[in-house]
Amino acid sequence: MADQQALDEVVRFTSDLIRIDTTNRGGGDCQERPAAEYAAEQLAGAGLEPLMLERTEGRTNVVARIEGTDPSADAVLIHGHLDVVPAEAADWSVHPFSGEVRDGVVWGRGAVDMKNMDAMILAVVRSWARQGLRPRRDLVIAFTADEEASAEDGSGFLADEHPELFEGCTEGISESGAFTFHDGAGRQIYPIGAGERGTGWLKLTANGRAGHGSKVNKENAVTRLAAAVTRIGEHEWPLRLTPTVRAALAELAALYGIETDLSDVDGLLEKLGPAAKLVEATVRNSANPTMLQAGYKLNVIPGEAVAYVDGRYLPGGEDEFRATLDLLTGPDVDWEFSHREVALQAPVDSPTYAGMRAAVEEFAPEGHVVPYCMSGGTDAKQFSRLGITGYGFAPLKLPEGFDYQALFHGVDERVPVEALHFGVRVLDRFLRTA
Repeated sequence: MADQQALDEVVRFTSDLIRIDTTNRGGGDCQERPAAEYAAEQLAGAGLEPLMLERTEGRTNVVARIEGTDPSADAVLIHGHLDVVPAEAADWSVHPFSGEVRDGVVWGRGAVDMKNMDAMILAVVRSWARQGLRPRRDLVIAFTADEEASAEDGSGFLADEHPELFEGCTEGISESGAFTFHDGAGRQIYPIGAGERGTGWLKLTANGRAGHGSKVNKENAVTRLAAAVTRIGEHEWPLRLTPTVRAALAELAALYGIETDLSDVDGLLEKLGPAAKLVEATVRNSANPTMLQAGYKLNVIPGEAVAYVDGRYLPGGEDEFRATLDLLTGPDVDWEFSHREVALQAPVDSPTYAGMRAAVEEFAPEGHVVPYCMSGGTDAKQFSRLGITGYGFAPLKLPEGFDYQALFHGVDERVPVEALHFGVRVLDRFLRTA
């Protein structure tokens, strides 16, 4: 059982890590090393021997292993990233890198994504060291760089260049799961991540004939690109239900006493009310235009125009995604992946999933645990190259009205102290018995 010092430390560690500015603006503009050094120091204080590894100077990862009591058991990976997305201080109620603890809440960039989970991991393993406890399975701990961009300096580098550090790992847990989702009708739902849509970030390029803006031009690159972007933005992707999403719909329908009619998924989602938010983004592929680049002067028609699209595809849906983009872009616009990662799926009938469910239910007996597929992606994609099945499990017990998902990459990101305490207790229970 996590001791009182662990509960105190998780708050301090969260605040301390937030104060270390690890903003990742992409393009290599980030320095995770100070946060990595902090994490390594705390692990060393628990008697571990953390390794600090870099592909690029300053883009530091930390890996450590705890030997379990059952040498015949497969190892489990628990990982958290050290970088955060940018934050504009002028938009916030408190400075985003203050780590301020006020009214029982820790404020700052990374409070939910995901320095809170990093702090939980540190607090749990230090608690074990004080109590002389060990998990049943070998536990590999990884704090990574670069998750908020390409992961090339983080989990991708670790998976490709240091696979030996993850020997024996068959399953892993990380962010975006086991948080309280309030449905507005008194129910508390705890979704555990058992899948991720694939990442298909696209670059579209339209070529045409450059010329004077006053002349008729049937080969206008901007027009061609705009037409393709409009087709993509207005496209209605067909329903595609993965096993994880089917399981989620079945469990949610049972919770609400609704027949699971998968012949009318949109109707079923409507009946689920607010709880539909847990699944509605993962019943289809998607492609959202996000950036446009063209031209250098108002009266000059450019010979090239470029757009970027955030595409996501379901497990098993990449071929359909590619074929649809070929049709939507048409003959005058080329497209390519600017970044691509696989879609993931994890079994919801595994002993590990059952262990996560039991750990949540022990400390939130009023809660209803359901599986779900994440609409975005995590470092689990890169670690899947090593045959590691990934789950989203960063437990937090949140009060009603606390919109956890809106705070990811949002303004005034924060996490309640009591949520951190819950997370430590649940992680401790799960990791010791998994």
